Amino acid sequence: MTDALERIAAALERFAPAPMPAPDYHAADAFVWHVDPDRLEPVANVSRVGIGLLVGVDRSRDTLLANTRHFARGLPANNALLWGARGMGKSSLVKAVHAQVRAEGLALKIVELNREDLPSVQRLLTHLRAAPHRFLLFCDDLSFSHDDQHYKSLKAVLDGGIQGRPDNVLLYATSNRRHLMPRDMIENERSTAISPSEAVEEKVSLSDRFGLWLGFHPCSQDEYLAMIDGYCAAHGVRVPPDRLRAEAIEWQATRGGRSGRVAWQFFCDLAAREGVALSHT
Repeated sequence: MTDALERIAAALERFAPAPMPAPDYHAADAFVWHVDPDRLEPVANVSRVGIGLLVGVDRSRDTLLANTRHFARGLPANNALLWGARGMGKSSLVKAVHAQVRAEGLALKIVELNREDLPSVQRLLTHLRAAPHRFLLFCDDLSFSHDDQHYKSLKAVLDGGIQGRPDNVLLYATSNRRHLMPRDMIENERSTAISPSEAVEEKVSLSDRFGLWLGFHPCSQDEYLAMIDGYCAAHGVRVPPDRLRAEAIEWQATRGGRSGRVAWQFFCDLAAREGVALSHT
């Protein structure tokens, strides 16, 4: 019997995934977390825009930048949820703030965690906890459906369980939803549950665990045009103001709305027509 158990144990060990090698944190300032197998993949060139090109989000920019500086200096800081309108620069702001803090000489690394990989977050935190660096853990486009259990894994970052959140890790997440779940689903569960107040409290209260809520709202036409002016100035695209305004307004009309993303898409088209190559780093 003992021999049989030893053979079974040896077979299971052969099938078990190899332990993750110690990450080379000096390889880059940005990483993406992958599973199957677990690994931190360095990102040499992060796709981002300069913080000065983010127009119409001044309050959120200043608040997030101050919070990030505090964290990078080893001071208390809050996890942050950036929520609101699509295409208004939520994820761009996170990446721009990280670059700005690095440019100021503060040591800080960023790790992107995909929503689908949230169940592995405890393994990731174990690696980051042991590292001699400070990390922004970035989860983009975060939301949950009624049968989604991934939100329970997120609590490991926000609450930390018995160990607590690692002192060297801070979570920044973006979402189109303030409470991370659709409003119609909230109302439906409240109307059909035996205990309405408890039916959605666990999921809705997840957003309450973020110390900072930064809202992003649709931009005005002036802000939209200011974004495009900023892109033109930064990349040396010179177009007569009347023509630029007319084409930009026509572009947003065909898209049915205005946002930072629409402004950038128009500018990319304009730069191509003007023969100007763009760098996306």
